[in-house]
Amino acid sequence: MLRIILASQSPRRRQLLEQIGLEHFEVLAADADETYDPSLPPEKIVASISRQKAEAVRPLAEGALIITADTMVFMDGLRLGKPRSQEEAREMLSALSGRTHHVCTGVTVCLGSRVITEAETTDVTFRPLTGWEIASYVRTGEPMDKAGSYGVQGLGALFVERIDGDYFNVMGLPLCRLGRMLGKFGVDLFLQEEDQ
Repeated sequence: MLRIILASQSPRRRQLLEQIGLEHFEVLAADADETYDPSLPPEKIVASISRQKAEAVRPLAEGALIITADTMVFMDGLRLGKPRSQEEAREMLSALSGRTHHVCTGVTVCLGSRVITEAETTDVTFRPLTGWEIASYVRTGEPMDKAGSYGVQGLGALFVERIDGDYFNVMGLPLCRLGRMLGKFGVDLFLQEEDQ
């Protein structure tokens, strides 16, 4: 059986891999340099960081298929990272209120010397939010470890009016794209485990 490694500590990415039938995989943290040139387009930024993560893990995972990803939120060309305080979370959510932002994920799959890196962008539109809603949401603590200060898989879903693109990309892993990429490495997710 092919050894598969998810080089990510994200519990959401682990859940998404399990959702598409990849139940037997290892999790290995990617200790990579995540600096980037801010003048690059968002898709190039996340693709570059995803690839750097894969390169960092490759020496530790010889013969394994490695999956890495990097997700960022952008609006008006500016990156919205994880909030460093409740006040910053409130500011981000106020900026997102009634507007469309972009969630970009770079995905890298590699096996041996073969490396494929792609990027996915999903547009997310928030409905207008009240100050009370923002403050109440921030008090739940959910925004504090999430890029853009919200989780679409949690209470943050109450703010999302429309999603144009891959929903799972907003959670951190574009499953449709990943499935096609894995297919290029001979991983057929429709085959039962005993058939592989």
